[in-house]
Amino acid sequence: MFRPLTSALAALLLVAACAPTLGPPPPPPRPREVPPSSAVFRPGDFSWSAVPGKGRVEGRLTYRAGPARYSCAGAGVVLTPETLWSRRRMTILYLSPERAALPAADVRARTPSAPSGDYSAFVKRTVCDANSQFSFSGLPNGAWFVITVAKPIAPARGPDIAIMRRVEIRGGKPVGVEL
Repeated sequence: MFRPLTSALAALLLVAACAPTLGPPPPPPRPREVPPSSAVFRPGDFSWSAVPGKGRVEGRLTYRAGPARYSCAGAGVVLTPETLWSRRRMTILYLSPERAALPAADVRARTPSAPSGDYSAFVKRTVCDANSQFSFSGLPNGAWFVITVAKPIAPARGPDIAIMRRVEIRGGKPVGVEL
C-alpha cells in the first residue's frame, strides 16, 4: 500500500521539478552598448547635437595668403558636430582635428579615404554674407567643426582654400571664430 503511494509521490515530484516556475519570466538580457567608435558611423553618437540649446557661433573669414585676400561671400558654411567618428574624418580630410587651411582640391582628393556615413541630418548650414560673416544659433553645448571654402578676391589669384576650425560651446555662451 505504501509502495504505490511512494511511487506516485516520486512521479509527482519529478513532474513538479520539470514544470515552469510561477511568476513573470525573467527580463531579457540587456543589449550590450557598443562604445562610440572612430571607425563606425553611428547616428546615436550625434544625437546630442540635435537638442536645441542657447549656444551661438559668430564667425568671419579673415584668411589671407601673403598679399592675397580671400572671401567666403555667398559660400556655404557648415557646422559639423564633433564625435570620435567626425574627428577622425576631419583628421583625414584636413590633416588636423583642430584647424586647417588647405587647397580645396587636396581636401576633396582625400574624401574617398575618409570614413563615410550619412551625418547630413546633424550638420547645420548657413551662408557667408557679403562681408564674409556668418552665424549659427540655437546650438547645444559641445564641440563643432566650422567649415567653408574661401576664394581669392580679384585681382589676386590662387586656389580655393578649404578652411576648418574646431569650436566649443560651453554654458550656452556665444563663441566668436575667425577663419
